[in-house]
Amino acid sequence: MDEPLERPVEIETEDATLHGDFAAPTGALGVVLFAHGSGSGRHSPRNRFVARGLQRAGFATLLIDLLTEDEERIDDVTHDLRFDVAWLAGRLTGAMTWLADDDETGSLPRGLFGASTGAAAALIAAARRPEAVAAVVSRGGRPDLAGGLLAAVRAPTLLIVGGDDTKVIELNEQAQRALTAPNQLAIVPGAGHLFEGPGTLESVVDLASGWFVEHLRAALGRRTDA
Repeated sequence: MDEPLERPVEIETEDATLHGDFAAPTGALGVVLFAHGSGSGRHSPRNRFVARGLQRAGFATLLIDLLTEDEERIDDVTHDLRFDVAWLAGRLTGAMTWLADDDETGSLPRGLFGASTGAAAALIAAARRPEAVAAVVSRGGRPDLAGGLLAAVRAPTLLIVGGDDTKVIELNEQAQRALTAPNQLAIVPGAGHLFEGPGTLESVVDLASGWFVEHLRAALGRRTDA
């Protein structure tokens, strides 16, 4: 399958205009919205690698900057905004509304892919809008930062952690115990927090693609049958 052409988009949320990159293969099974991690944005090479893999698996993808350029400059100094996961979840919810209103994606089931602190924002957004999220995947995430809202998540959730990322494994195990939705913890052997080792990011693509194929395809089938 040829990789789909990517196009820039602007997304209006309640408090900002966000910039994103959208790509959709023909006959997409669903759309995956990326929630970037600490100090990262839509140009993250790791998330772009995963996005291309998901596109090859049949999914549209939307990578967005959750912070404006002015906010990024502030956050580069304070590091505060990247950890305000409840606020970032509001930005994600705005992007989910954009996807729901868009002619190309409005009928597609939605998944969220979160990295680092973005995983907590994704899970909070899923808890706030359970009808709008069909599946969640976290890569090297901090789902524990979603706190008490973890129990309110209804979307099947996959937590992917590097085998060498010992502290984050513990935090994901803690979050997994709080989740009540179907969930799974997948540990990638030999991977650190950034999945820089040979083949480790490919493992993330395989795991995430499998999870989204299973759960977004099921959600698409339910919409077709309705």
